[in-house]
Amino acid sequence: MKFSIDRSKFINQTSNVQRAISTKSSIPILTGMKLDLSESGLTITGSNSDISMTSFIPTEDADNDLKIESTGSIVLPSRFFNEIIKKLPGDKFELEVLNNNQTLIKSGVSEFTINGLDAVNYPHLPDVEADNQLVFPTDLFKEVVNQTVVAVSTQESRPVLTGVNFLITNEGLTAAATDSHRLSQRRINITSEEDYNLIIPGKSLTELVRTIGDSVKEISMSISENQVLFNFDNIMFYSRLLDGRYPETDRLIPDDSNTRLTFDSSNLLASVERASLLSHESRNNVIKLEIKAVDKKATLYGNSPEVGTVEEVLDCENIEGDDLEISFNPDYLKDALRSFGSNTTIEMSFTSALHPFTLRPVENRDNFVQLITPVRTF
Repeated sequence: MKFSIDRSKFINQTSNVQRAISTKSSIPILTGMKLDLSESGLTITGSNSDISMTSFIPTEDADNDLKIESTGSIVLPSRFFNEIIKKLPGDKFELEVLNNNQTLIKSGVSEFTINGLDAVNYPHLPDVEADNQLVFPTDLFKEVVNQTVVAVSTQESRPVLTGVNFLITNEGLTAAATDSHRLSQRRINITSEEDYNLIIPGKSLTELVRTIGDSVKEISMSISENQVLFNFDNIMFYSRLLDGRYPETDRLIPDDSNTRLTFDSSNLLASVERASLLSHESRNNVIKLEIKAVDKKATLYGNSPEVGTVEEVLDCENIEGDDLEISFNPDYLKDALRSFGSNTTIEMSFTSALHPFTLRPVENRDNFVQLITPVRTF
């Protein structure tokens, strides 16, 4: 195996694949990066127990400046290999596999020889049928992931809650995540003739969104029994699916409310951030919202016995319903508000001091909801 290639183009692709490689794997070969060279181009592969990723560099793209002398494959230690390529002096480099999987890397005045592994021993990637593909506009897909992944659980005691539940039917797609303290649910008009109910790990979706470049217009999704494949821009991103039954999140969302606030998301976020400066110093990390509907007044309180107190009257566009005092974790509210984007008009709806409350955008209110469980302070 021997080829030369433009160094910057190669680094762009390896930096993506590197996301799928763990430096501490129980399978030593998975700490490496697989290079597979054919006449049509170079395929770079990385994998761990959760995700696998391949990136293809075609010979037909002249910008890659890929020159092939002989085909073949090799697995190279990912961390060392990446650092070597990044620090090479020239604009191009040459790679050649010698005897016993030793690999020679040359660029300008530099020459490295590193020990590789036989690619035959590298695990095969999952087989995912690409017949029934769902195609998403990239911006919409990123939005759905960013709005839901904030609510996934970080506790492994209930593995299904560490993922986002995608429910896809001929009526549309519903994505939902909950850690049992909060819930985020988003609906979009992406349909499928075949029904799917799958749970994708939140960590996989976070890495996927980081990998998708700004120039990518569409991303396709293919589903198998225990794997999902995302395809875009010569990159194939595989993720395992989580086993188990996801909670029915629809029944957690209240149908009616007794108190409602309408406000600008950016203004409330700034107020909550100020209140949480003190609550973070307290052991319970709680802030209180007091609503006086008759006076059209809502006040936020933060308290830390060690530091002091904060009180701020909120800038609400509208207040209606019953008076209420409710306490909650400010970090949950901050995450929820950020998911709406800046300067979005939000309706916050309450049932009682001990029941979960919801946040919805005034426009498109039926398609996105965030739910937060209050904290009992007495």
